[in-house]
Amino acid sequence: MKVAVLQSSYLPWKGYFDLMHDADTFIFYDDTQFTKNDWRNRNKIKTPKGPLWLSVPVGDDIHRRMDEVEIAEWKWQQKHWRSIQQNYSKAPYFKKYRDWLYYIYKDNVWTNLSHLNQYTMVQIAKEFLGIKVRIASSGDYELHGHKEERLLELLLKVGCKTYYCGPASKNYLDSERFKEAGIDVVFKDTNYPTYKQVYEPFDPFVSIIDLLLCTGPEAPYYIWGWRQ
Repeated sequence: MKVAVLQSSYLPWKGYFDLMHDADTFIFYDDTQFTKNDWRNRNKIKTPKGPLWLSVPVGDDIHRRMDEVEIAEWKWQQKHWRSIQQNYSKAPYFKKYRDWLYYIYKDNVWTNLSHLNQYTMVQIAKEFLGIKVRIASSGDYELHGHKEERLLELLLKVGCKTYYCGPASKNYLDSERFKEAGIDVVFKDTNYPTYKQVYEPFDPFVSIIDLLLCTGPEAPYYIWGWRQ
């Protein structure tokens, strides 16, 4: 059983979907501490003047779990839709995804950050990238530990044998402890190939939206296909 565990993020970059692709089970870790001014409620897109942050307003309270974060108001949806439309209307595949983006930003009113993130991420993974993975939530399991101990408890409960995580995890994860519990830890290589963006110079750390609108059905190649 190959497993990846991450908090949901707002239209995250391609590396997030790389982990989802490699896993048999992907677990949203949204019953843990919310981190403000992080990727949970914001991400970047390209513009002629450089990167532009799209932020979902969530208030200033940092004493919340991720799944408890309520969205402060709805006007941000119009702003994000307008920013994406203005900066990607000439992207090769904007028309392909326009109706979906319109549905997200114009046909819905989102009140919970976790619901917004999980819905959009699952849609992108399964409908647009063809990722076949079982989706679960850490809230479905009774967990008692804290931090790394809690994560290890979760992985053992789902029968994990290989745990996939990003390279930043090397800074805090005790992989030997996981190995002693019978779980191999794999830190993903995120040195992804470039692709033609609407505006130069190339920025690898932008939202998955950029990759989809610029490469369309070829997007999986730039996430995992290039390794094959």
